[in-house]
Amino acid sequence: MTIACDSLQTSDLRLAILLLAAGEGSRLGGYPKALLKKDGDSLLKRFCLSAQAFDPVQMLVVTGFYSEAIEEEVKSLQQEGLVQLECIRNESPERGQSSSVRLGIESLKGNYDVLLIALSDQPNIGSPEIEVLLKQFVERSLGQEIILPMVNGWRGNPVIFSKNVIDDILKTSGMIPRAYMDQNPRLVKTFETDNQAYLLDVDTKEDIQKLRLDAI
Repeated sequence: MTIACDSLQTSDLRLAILLLAAGEGSRLGGYPKALLKKDGDSLLKRFCLSAQAFDPVQMLVVTGFYSEAIEEEVKSLQQEGLVQLECIRNESPERGQSSSVRLGIESLKGNYDVLLIALSDQPNIGSPEIEVLLKQFVERSLGQEIILPMVNGWRGNPVIFSKNVIDDILKTSGMIPRAYMDQNPRLVKTFETDNQAYLLDVDTKEDIQKLRLDAI
C-alpha cells in the first residue's frame, strides 16, 4: 500500500538504512573506505551519527573485503552507545556492489516504510542531505516510490526506496535496485540539486586530499 502524502511528516516515516562498506578500495592501495577519517572520526562513524538523528528502525552495514576491521569499528561505536548498527558480511565481495546490495535488502526486517541505501565513502553526506531526501519522499506525487538525487545530470547517492519497491525487487531472484529503477522510470522522482555532497566520494588518494580527509 502506498503511503498517503497528505499531512505526512518526515518524522512519521519508519526509516531503514542500508550502508554499503564491502569494497576493496583498490585505487587507494587496498584500504577500507569506511575507516577513512575526517577530523579524527571514521566516515562510518560520521555517517551513523548523522543517520541516528532520524531514529531509524533498522540500520545495516554490509561488510566484505575488510569485514573484521569494519566490524571492530562497529563494535567500538556500540560500546560507546553511539549507534545501533547491525553488520551483515558479504562472503563473496569480489562479485561486486550488486551482491552486497542484494544481500542487504534480503537481510532487512519488515517494519519500515522507506529504505535509504547509502555508500560509506561519501564524507559530505550528513543529516541535512538525508532530511532533504526524506522531505522529497513525503512531497512526491502519487506513484513515485523512489527518490534519486541528480547533480548536473549525474546520478547521486544516497537513494530512497519505498518498502513497496523493495518488496517488489525481492520477488525477482538477483534483481537489484539500480536495475529496477532503470526498468521502472515512472516510479522514480528525480531530485535536481547542485549539492555536490550527493556525488563526492573517495576513490583515490588524491580524493583524500581534495575532500580534506585525514591522511592514511
